Amino acid sequence: MALRSFTEICGFERETLLRFREISLSLPGVSALPGGVKFPDSGGAFHYEESGKLLSVTSNRFIHWSTSGDSVQLVETSLDTNLLNNAVRLKLCHCSLLPGGVSITETINNVIILLSTNQSVHRLLLPHPARMYRSDLVTEVHMQSIFTDVGKLSLQDSSHSVQIPGGSGGASCSTCWISDSGEAHYALASPAGGIMVLTLPPHDSPGELSVVELKRSSMMQRFSDWMPSAMRGDQGGGGALSLAVREVEDNCFLFALSQDLRLRLWSFRDQACVLEADLLEYMPSCRGARSLPGHGHRLRLSLCSTGLCLGVYLAVPGRGQFTVLQLVSTDSNRYSLDHVSSLFTTQETLVDFTLTPTDVWAVWVDESNATVVKYINFEHNSAGQWNQVFVQPAPEDEVHIGVDQDPRETYLEVLFSPLRFTASAILKALQIFRRGSDRDRTSDVSWESLKKEVTVAVESELQSSVTEFEFSQEEYRQLQVEFWSKFYACCLQYQEALSLPLGLSISPGTGMALLLKKGFVSFLLPCFAVDHLYLSYDEYLSSEEETPIAEDPELGKDVLQLVQCLRLVSNAVSVEMAYEMEKALEHLQSPERAADLVLESLLSNDSENVMEDIQNKLQDVRNPAAAMTVLLRELDLETDSESLISVSQETQGQPLGVRISLSQLYGSSSAVSIVCQAVCHMTMTRALFCRDLLILQKLYLRLGDNVFLGGGAQLLQLQQDLIPRSSNLLSSYHLLKHISQSMASSVALDIIEANLQHLTVLELSDSPSLSNASVLSPQTVVELFYQTVGRKIIVSQIYSQQSSSMLVWSHMISNVVVLLAQLLWPSNPGFQFPECLMANCQYTQLQEYVRLIGPWCQVNIGSCRFVLGQCYLANGEGQKALQCFQEAATEVEKEDFLLRLTGGEEEDAPPRLQYYNKVLRLLEDVGLPELVIQLSSLAITEAGSDAHSQAALWTRIFKHHLDLGHNSEAYEALTQNPDSSMQLDCLRQLVVVLCERSQLQDLVHFSYVNLHDEVVSIIESRARGLDLLAHNYYELLYAFHVNRHNYRKAGSVMYELGMRVSRENRTPSGLQQQVNCFLSALNCLRLIRPEYAWIVQPAPGATYERAGASPKRNSDGEFSSQPVKRQVDILELRDLEREFILSSSRLSLSQLHPSQAAIAGGASAGEMVSLLVQSGLFDSALSVCQAFSLSLSPVFEGLTFKCIKLQGGGEEPQSDAWSWLAANQLSAVVNTKESSAADEAWRLLSSYLLRYPCSNGRHHRCVINKLLSHGVPLPDWLIKSYKEVDAASLLRLYLNFDLLEEAGDLVLEYVDALLGRNRYYGLEGPLSATSPSVWLPYTSIDQLLQTLNETQTNSSMYDKVRDRLEDYHRQVEQTTRRRLLAR
Repeated sequence: MALRSFTEICGFERETLLRFREISLSLPGVSALPGGVKFPDSGGAFHYEESGKLLSVTSNRFIHWSTSGDSVQLVETSLDTNLLNNAVRLKLCHCSLLPGGVSITETINNVIILLSTNQSVHRLLLPHPARMYRSDLVTEVHMQSIFTDVGKLSLQDSSHSVQIPGGSGGASCSTCWISDSGEAHYALASPAGGIMVLTLPPHDSPGELSVVELKRSSMMQRFSDWMPSAMRGDQGGGGALSLAVREVEDNCFLFALSQDLRLRLWSFRDQACVLEADLLEYMPSCRGARSLPGHGHRLRLSLCSTGLCLGVYLAVPGRGQFTVLQLVSTDSNRYSLDHVSSLFTTQETLVDFTLTPTDVWAVWVDESNATVVKYINFEHNSAGQWNQVFVQPAPEDEVHIGVDQDPRETYLEVLFSPLRFTASAILKALQIFRRGSDRDRTSDVSWESLKKEVTVAVESELQSSVTEFEFSQEEYRQLQVEFWSKFYACCLQYQEALSLPLGLSISPGTGMALLLKKGFVSFLLPCFAVDHLYLSYDEYLSSEEETPIAEDPELGKDVLQLVQCLRLVSNAVSVEMAYEMEKALEHLQSPERAADLVLESLLSNDSENVMEDIQNKLQDVRNPAAAMTVLLRELDLETDSESLISVSQETQGQPLGVRISLSQLYGSSSAVSIVCQAVCHMTMTRALFCRDLLILQKLYLRLGDNVFLGGGAQLLQLQQDLIPRSSNLLSSYHLLKHISQSMASSVALDIIEANLQHLTVLELSDSPSLSNASVLSPQTVVELFYQTVGRKIIVSQIYSQQSSSMLVWSHMISNVVVLLAQLLWPSNPGFQFPECLMANCQYTQLQEYVRLIGPWCQVNIGSCRFVLGQCYLANGEGQKALQCFQEAATEVEKEDFLLRLTGGEEEDAPPRLQYYNKVLRLLEDVGLPELVIQLSSLAITEAGSDAHSQAALWTRIFKHHLDLGHNSEAYEALTQNPDSSMQLDCLRQLVVVLCERSQLQDLVHFSYVNLHDEVVSIIESRARGLDLLAHNYYELLYAFHVNRHNYRKAGSVMYELGMRVSRENRTPSGLQQQVNCFLSALNCLRLIRPEYAWIVQPAPGATYERAGASPKRNSDGEFSSQPVKRQVDILELRDLEREFILSSSRLSLSQLHPSQAAIAGGASAGEMVSLLVQSGLFDSALSVCQAFSLSLSPVFEGLTFKCIKLQGGGEEPQSDAWSWLAANQLSAVVNTKESSAADEAWRLLSSYLLRYPCSNGRHHRCVINKLLSHGVPLPDWLIKSYKEVDAASLLRLYLNFDLLEEAGDLVLEYVDALLGRNRYYGLEGPLSATSPSVWLPYTSIDQLLQTLNETQTNSSMYDKVRDRLEDYHRQVEQTTRRRLLAR
């Protein structure tokens, strides 16, 4: 399809001001000229020779400039990479840039910029981009511009800057070029008509400036004195207004267009004029034209297919004419001009034009100072019809504010939305709007900061003007409108000034069309056919006979007629109606209903009979349904899923260089801005188109058969098909318009990290939607999408269908814009845009996107619900998020994005269940256990008969119930788990967690149906495997058994605990715990029947009792020859009682002497008796002896020894004795007199002898033996008591210790007792024939007698004993005879 029109897209980037490097150059001897001529501002561009080659470092790269007075601004721009240090402003002091005084040329190694002013000429030598990088493969996102090192140039050096000899203050225009030999030539046109050419030698060659003056009269080489024309009659005809140069073979030709409309061709080599032509010959009605003042004549050159062509613009008041001529050469260096075409225009003020091999492009400024751009093919255009370029309209003079809108928010939205105002215009307006010193505060602010500064400035101005303290809300609203409109008007003025056109440039390599303006550069993009029809001016639309969107001529006419009706509808719709329609779409109201209301308003307010004209035109449409169908087909961007390939297939199979170039193609910030603004402009245009088409369709319905020649069938088609399609398209384009103007939000680093974590859980972290490069800020969400995802897909799509490496601007940019719009189109199956918003944390924008498509879009419903759930999740609205995730589940098997979420899961599980598992992990990562439980419960129904999946879900439910403290629910989930191993794991976790939380009552009271043994096993293993000091699971196990009335196991547990405590915790507290354990075990066994009152414990010395021992190997590591015998001991109640008594004694000892707790903890019963006796705990010692059947002698001996010490000791032993005496149970006999510790000790000994009698008097004997061995006299009570027990033993003890007197007295008393003379010895009766037999210890008595007989001192005692024995013997004889007689 031939291009019919272009659309202007502003290339300014909103986020920052372009930072120019300021360079000032002042040549010595150059001063300001008095009354110097002011030249108009101008602009131009240079396109690199290889800017159209994909693999070149200069692809899509150009330099544009603008001049103003003594300054020239140079900016290098690339659409593929961001250039650093790319802007420079050169100020040439006291000089003025001449028209045509900027020329840029590239050589193999350099880019050379030539500048000519009215007093000097300059040459800037910069490196060529291809020489700035060693490798052809440049992979950086940012590259250095050729202007990076411009500050290092010695611009005042004679090789770079030269003052014009003799001065040339009168020069009117110039042109510059570099010859093949490298010389720099500057041609300056004098007002008198001559041309002076200054030549600088090549930059790498020595030499001086040479000057040549070209004159018709002669050829000379001298310095010109630039005399006035009145004194130099040989020039004549006025000075040249425009110069152009072209090198042909070894010669250089200068074209000069003079004010008298004569064109002269100069040969620089021959320094002669070789052609002079009168251009009036090519102007019809040319009479008087030569005398008219014409200063707007222009001359341009272009190399066409047939040769060198000249484009001449002849400006005369009231009309303008473009004449295209071709230079024809003959033999002997003679030249002539052939007329190619004459093109006429009505615009008066031409700013610039350019000539391409086929077209003339021109830019004018009309009476209202609006920019007009047109182009025409000068070869094949017999009708002289110019093609339109739809320039960007200036922002509206007034902002419409609805009654429900806030003025400040509305104005800010207009000021800071795309396509309207540059940051520079707003900043300048802000500086003017402020007062005093505040002006300097906004020299360098960000976009968001600038918005805040504007708000503060306007609000401060408003408040400073208020004199009253109180006023109504309506009055305040009016004040807001007043001050905001004032600031808005200021912005309008500066935006208009910055939008002033300076020039046009068309790239020879790519065909890229640039419109150069004072403040920025605009790009001219091909206009799509349906947009062309809607935007065309009425005179163009009425003159068109065919349209590219319909092949059938008749159908084409119908389409054109229908579009004319749409234009009438568009003009009739007022601002208020448009606002109501916009608001209806924003509030998700029916577009059809809104169109009905607008149509009612149009019909009721048709004062100018516009609707009547529309109805009349509709009569001429033969087949409106077919015409509408064609238009709707063109408007619909819906495509199949195969047309947009995935990023993973990007440029597969391409060489490395191609892949790298494609990775950068249209990736710079400028390209991002251009492409996305083009999409925004297209969607705004088409949204209006769809709105007007819907209104027109409603009008068709109202008119009915009056305009439908086909009758009811077409009406039915209109109602059931065309109107719904138009409504859907209107909603779609409204959505695209919204997102293309919606700004992206800056995101905090912690939010980005959290989002990345969530995407990692969803296994989307490697998605291309994630921004991996620095993203412009601020920017629209569409720009964000294009940067991160869209561009790669688009480039892949384009180069999957073509192999050419040539970058044709019109073809490439159109494809990029269309493919980006298709990626954004909500009805297409791709879901990359919402995914990109989700991946880059643009939650507010994503929520608005889902809200806008909700009522009418039936594609990716589930995916939209999912990303909306992600938004809610990020905003802390978990319940809403869960609802969205559940709604998305129904679409899992239908939508690609949701199917991707099932990746990495169990392949045999149903997709919906895999989706649930992924979402559950996400909810777990966010930390929402309640939602995990809810969703898991729902997912169980999806698991069906899949036991493994059910087990995993029940385990998840159990875990989160347990985390939340829902112990009963956790237990319930545990019991529902069909997998026994998972159930056991959950049970183990339940036990551990509840123990750590000390929620033992819940743990004990659960029923544990079919899990009783497992619970016991878990608690037992935990109890035996953990340190008692940190965890005590024994008590839990004891409570568990007691609760179930299993007292024997409860007792066994407490006994085991007691035994472990005795080994591991030999402290006073440990001993107390041990006593309690044995006491609890005793209580448990006493609660059951005696025959079952026993427990089992491993037998001492059993093989497996050694910690860490192998049950299969011996201590040498060899296999045991015999199987290991598991030996056990049966412990009965009495065994536990013994352990209890022993542990109690240990506790008593530790309480009296804490330092001995460690020793006592491991002491045996015998050892404990010794320790207790040493400490004076005789009661405990006696208990241990009795329990373990030990002899009581050590106890009595110990107590006897203490009595001996107390009896012979001082005050200190007495005071210490009271402590251990208090620990023993003394006699309850009340002693009225004061007694000492020794008395109490003797009394305690006496009580023990009475309390623990022995048949053979062993206890008395050991006491007496102890006393006598220490030489202590025996107490009377002890002698008396022992006499009654065993007098013979007492006699032997006396003899053993040589107590002969005491022994003799004892024998005497004992014999007397036998004879019935006393009762001290506890005999049953005296010697008598009727009483039992009595006896005497004759052996001991014989020993006594012999000893007494041998000693002289005891002779009296010997006689007494012998006499008494003789009495006894006589009595025995008498008694014996009596008994014998009694028989």
